[in-house]
Amino acid sequence: MNGFNEKGLDGDAFGEKSNLSGLKTFDAFPKTKTSYTTPTRRGGQWTVLILAVCTLFSLHELRTWWRGTEAHHFSVEKGVSHDLQLNLDMVVHMPCDTLRINIQDASGDRVLAGELLTREDTNWDLWMKKRNFESHGEHEYQTLNHEAADRLSAQDEDAHVHHVLGEVRRNPRRKFSKGPRLRWGDNKDSCRIYGSLEGNKVQGDFHITARGHGYMELAPHLDHEVFNFSHMITELSFGPHYPSLLNPLDKTIAESETHYQKFQYFLSVVPTLYSKGHNALDLVTTNKDNSVRYGRNTIFTNQYAATSQSTALPEIPTLIPGIFFKYNIEPILLLVSEERTGFLALVIRVINTVSGVLVTGGWIYQISGWIVEILGKRRRQSEGVLTGKHYSD
Repeated sequence: MNGFNEKGLDGDAFGEKSNLSGLKTFDAFPKTKTSYTTPTRRGGQWTVLILAVCTLFSLHELRTWWRGTEAHHFSVEKGVSHDLQLNLDMVVHMPCDTLRINIQDASGDRVLAGELLTREDTNWDLWMKKRNFESHGEHEYQTLNHEAADRLSAQDEDAHVHHVLGEVRRNPRRKFSKGPRLRWGDNKDSCRIYGSLEGNKVQGDFHITARGHGYMELAPHLDHEVFNFSHMITELSFGPHYPSLLNPLDKTIAESETHYQKFQYFLSVVPTLYSKGHNALDLVTTNKDNSVRYGRNTIFTNQYAATSQSTALPEIPTLIPGIFFKYNIEPILLLVSEERTGFLALVIRVINTVSGVLVTGGWIYQISGWIVEILGKRRRQSEGVLTGKHYSD
């Protein structure tokens, strides 16, 4: 009929040779012949833009997957812990022999912290010069009524697992920094108090008072005119000593307005466990003696929130001036873990992201093309309309 048989040709040789050619009736993806399409500059620019957006989103997904995601959980602390380490480094604007340092906790124990901590006579002006020099560095000093914005961002960084683990590994030394060296003729009008001591893991009160005030002793009563409880806190932390981590009261300066001044700090301490790569609960094990052992990628520390107040007291014997740190141990354990999903999950997220960008980009391209076409038609119609003017002889 078509002349193929007369010339000895087989018409089936010019069609699809696959036995599955009948499946083309179920093809849900429309095809357009190349002769029906025309490449445009606008389409090329839009394609480049879509590819750039897909690349940007894919790199963002890869970066998020590489850094992992943080999970915060609250739990009961495993094991039995009776001791709490206190790390302190501060300067008080009074000579060392005029100060008394003690800890009184809820269990009734009294710790003579002045005998456990190191005390050094120093000069207040030297520390103020050191403060002014370090203020141009990474973290500025703060006062009781002002907190710098960069400190808030630094404290927020210290709440993330990758930053905490990185700082601890980069700074394995846990020693207190050296203070300014006294020169010949410098007045020893201040006292530096620093070191670590062990106390009971209960609510307590760490305080610094003047000689003969607060506790009965045989030493002579100190004249009130000598009182000056202005102080500079370089570090105050609980638990293992990590000097590189910034705590709320680190680098804080408080100046006394009167001789009879009382500074109070109220601290709420929360035990915190940072872990990377696994669930924090899986990395905590308890020994037979109820002691706790942590994994290699686990850091145990304590966070605390602090509020403060300063009051000028009347010179009444029943009122005691000084510096008081009242701390309370919260009965919870904060678990901050950083985990990374599997590679297959990353591939699925990238595919979903790229697919969404392509579909959305196609819709926007078509809609924008329709809008341009409609506006073009209206412009051509407005340009082709004749004005209805009549001319008379």
